Parts: sequence; structure tokens; C-alpha cells
Amino acid sequence: MSNKTKLELTWIGKDNPPKLEPRILIADPELSYRAEAKVTDNDIFDNRLIFGDNLLALKALEDEFAGKIKCIYIDPPYNTGNAFPHYDDGIEHSIWLSLMKPRLEIIHNLLTEDGSIWISIDDDESHYLKVLCDEVFGRKNFVSNVIWEKKYSPQNDAKWLSDSHDHILVYAKDKNIWRPNLLPRTEEMDKRYKNPDNDPRGSWKPSDLSVKTANPKDIYPITTPSGRIVVPPESRSWVVSEEKFQELLEDNRIWFGKTGGNVPSVKRFLTEVQGGVVSKTIWLRSEVGDNQEAKKEVKALNPKDVFTTPKPERLLQKIITLATNKNDIILDSFAGSGTTGAVAHKMGRKWIMIELGEHCHTHIIPRIQQVVDGTDQGGISKSVNWQGGGGFKYYRLAPSLLEKDKFGNWIISENYNPAMLAEAMCKHKGFTYAPDEQIYWKQGYSTENDYIYTTTQFITREVADNIQEQMKEDETLLICCKAYTANPNDYPNITFVKIPTTILKNCEYGRDDYSLKVDGFMNTENKEQLSLFVEEDSNE
Repeated sequence: MSNKTKLELTWIGKDNPPKLEPRILIADPELSYRAEAKVTDNDIFDNRLIFGDNLLALKALEDEFAGKIKCIYIDPPYNTGNAFPHYDDGIEHSIWLSLMKPRLEIIHNLLTEDGSIWISIDDDESHYLKVLCDEVFGRKNFVSNVIWEKKYSPQNDAKWLSDSHDHILVYAKDKNIWRPNLLPRTEEMDKRYKNPDNDPRGSWKPSDLSVKTANPKDIYPITTPSGRIVVPPESRSWVVSEEKFQELLEDNRIWFGKTGGNVPSVKRFLTEVQGGVVSKTIWLRSEVGDNQEAKKEVKALNPKDVFTTPKPERLLQKIITLATNKNDIILDSFAGSGTTGAVAHKMGRKWIMIELGEHCHTHIIPRIQQVVDGTDQGGISKSVNWQGGGGFKYYRLAPSLLEKDKFGNWIISENYNPAMLAEAMCKHKGFTYAPDEQIYWKQGYSTENDYIYTTTQFITREVADNIQEQMKEDETLLICCKAYTANPNDYPNITFVKIPTTILKNCEYGRDDYSLKVDGFMNTENKEQLSLFVEEDSNE
């Protein structure tokens, strides 16, 4: 074939990604919270709880946190077949995928090179999501599909099979770099090590001396202390050469059983095993909790209004243990009841959570306040000896920068003060917002010598001359203003642009809802595509 095409998942609306406005975040000290006294050495206050549409919030984080998030866990709404009742199944999958794709693309940008993403999902969309993630993160960066046992009792009213698990898809930003941490050894693991011969090197356990892939040179007879002669089982060989066996025997590392007549085994000492264990891909409820445990945890925190779909703290503890170290940043853009932030906080990690629902205020804030105060002693608190400390900053998404006047013209929103406008223009133009305390026109920078200045005032020749006199020879400046009378040709180091004209075509303004529902997705172009799809389907 002359025209090569890549293998990909296609759906209605895939080629019409949203043109997202890069919003700024507005801190609210009244809803931020900090421990009254430093309780622990791990007193982290720079955690962020963001209230607002999670796609816009992810976009708002992109400039500051691109390449800085070590672990992202998301538990997006599952497409259970009831989310979009007015459309058939094919369209429903298309809508869900169209809403997930831009979120995953920004998430990919936020991850560190040695970072990873963990996505909880059920059977309804797990396979579609796997193919989508292959496209966004690269199939070569797929790590595993973890199976989490979420239920214990079968559902006797199930029509087909009673589902008892969810999936957790795991991707690395770069699988060649990323490596999971080992899990701590449990007391039960260590109990398997005994010391029946009082070896001064301590506890050990016997390990098979034979190996499945037979090597002819390692097939030789061994005489036990009791005089019995043994050889490897059929189709197997010893795991070591005869010479190496003699070395192990002289070092008292071969065990023939208490009577000295058993098939030999190798002694593996507890002091020589690695400091942890490699995680398996099936996570049982006995190890990480289940839905019932999660409900009990959130009920203890808010008995009057129990969150419907929480995750157990032990589940998040395992993910965070595998994927991060202390002081790494963890992001959850579907915060739900706030489990991710609560567990990350107790484990000494920095966290960012995003939530649009009102439970951000009714569930998450009270929960994290209890964590900070140390009064939340449920979940993993006792196992990590959590006593409280730290805090978080609360942010809201700023409104859209532009709004229409009564004549239908785009103008700068009245909600923006000069500082907010300057920060917003920095985002739109790719500058870092960092106002200089001494020089008013240095509001942000893109390089050490390139600056931006935003004002709603007219820039006259006198103003431009004054700025140019203050500029160093190697400095450049972008001036964003409503209008200017200065001649741009007279200022080779200054670029003049008018607002809002300079940003009108950059993105979609006035839209605050990109949530996972049909109404948020249905812009004019997608509606036309869906109508066309339905018409073609009815004509077949």
C-alpha cells in the first residue's frame, strides 16, 4: 500500500478538540487551611485544592507544573450506559472518549519524565480507554492493568456475571526511565524465615536447588549426610555447578532437613533479601481494601452525607508507595471525596486536587481539615502514625477573560482587576507572571531579557519613550494595551499589540463547563456531526 495509515481508535468528534482558555487561579484565604502549630517535621502547606471545571483547571496548571507532577491518579466517571440516555451506544462512547482525550493530553504534559499515571475504570470503558491511552502516552509506555478486588459478596441479582473488580490502567511517561518502588515487607513474609539449625547469620528459608531448564553439566549426584544419593528431578538440573555446590556446602548454605536425608535446598537468609517486594498485578481486598471499607471511612468523617463512590485509603496508599517518594507532587483531577489528597498528605507528599462538584466544600474541605488537625485517625492514619500538620491553599478558577457587551463585541471582563489581567495575559502570551517590585512594566518574563507589560491605558509616545529609557540595550518588551499612539517603528525593542484583539482567536471564551456530560460537550460542530451520524444510521 502506498498510503500508510496508523492504527488508531476513531470516533465522532475526535478531530474537534476544544480550544481551551488558559485561566488564572484565584486564591481564597478564607477557605485555605493550615495547622495552628507545626505538629510534624513534614509540615507541607503548599498543597492546592482547586474548585472548578477540571479541564480548564488542568489547562490553568499547565504553565507552572508542566513536567513537575510525579504521579497522577484519576477516577473519572465511569460510562455505565446511563450517562447519555438520549443517544445510542456508539454515540455515547464517542462523547465519553472526546471528553477524556483532552484531559489525558494535558496530563501527559504535566508528568515528570519519570512519572506515571494510574486510572481507575470499570469494564464499560476500560478497553476503549486502553487504546486511547496507547495513543496519548504511547503503547510502549503501558505498564500494566492492575485488577482491584472491589467487592467481596456476589450480587445474586446480576443478570450475567457478578462483577467483583475494577481496572487500574498504569502508564509511565517514559517506561525506559520509570521504575516502581518496592512495597514494604510484611510481618507475615518475614515469619516464613526460621532458624532451625541456629545459624549465626540469623533466620532463613529453604529454596529449591533445582531449576526447570536443565543444563546437562549441572546434573550430578549429591550424597546427603545420611548417606542417601540424590539427583535432580527428571527434566531438571541443579541450579549451581558441582564446584559451586561444594562452596555452598562448606559455607553451611545447604540444608538437608533435620534428619540429613532430604533433597538438598539452598538457605536464603532474611538479611540478604531486598528491602521490599515487587508488586503483583492482582490487588486483593484484604491487602488494599474494598468498596465497603471505603464507605466506612468516609461515613466516619461525614455520617450525614456519605459520598457514594469513594476509594479506600489503603488502595491509594499502595499506588502512592509504588509511584512516589516523600515531597513528590501527586495530582487528582477527579478528586471526589478527597481520598487521594488525604492519603498523600498523611504520607508526606505534596498534592493537587481538582473538583467541580459542591462536595468540594461539603466533603473534601472538612475531610482535609481533619487530616491537618490530626483528628482523622481512620484509614491509614495509625499505620503511618499520622499526628497532623501541614495545610492547603484553596483556589477558584477565574471567570473568562473576555465577555460580550450589549452589542455582541468581545471586551475584557469587568471581573478582572489590573493584576488579574496582567497574569492572564502572561498565560496567553507564554510568559511567567512575576511582577517586578521596582519596575512597573516588568510584569512577567519569557527569558531573562524578554518581558511583558499589560495595561488598559493608552500608550502614548511619552509613555513609550519613558519605558524605552529604562530598558537595557539587550532587553525586549511586549506591550499589551487597549490602544497606542506611539509609532512602533520608533521602538525596535518593543512590540505593541492591542487587547483583546491579539487574543480573540486563541481560544474559546465565555465557556465554563467542559464536564463529563452531554450538555457540556455539545457545541455546534459536534451537534452537527451527531445529527449527521443519526441521519445516516436511520437511512441504512
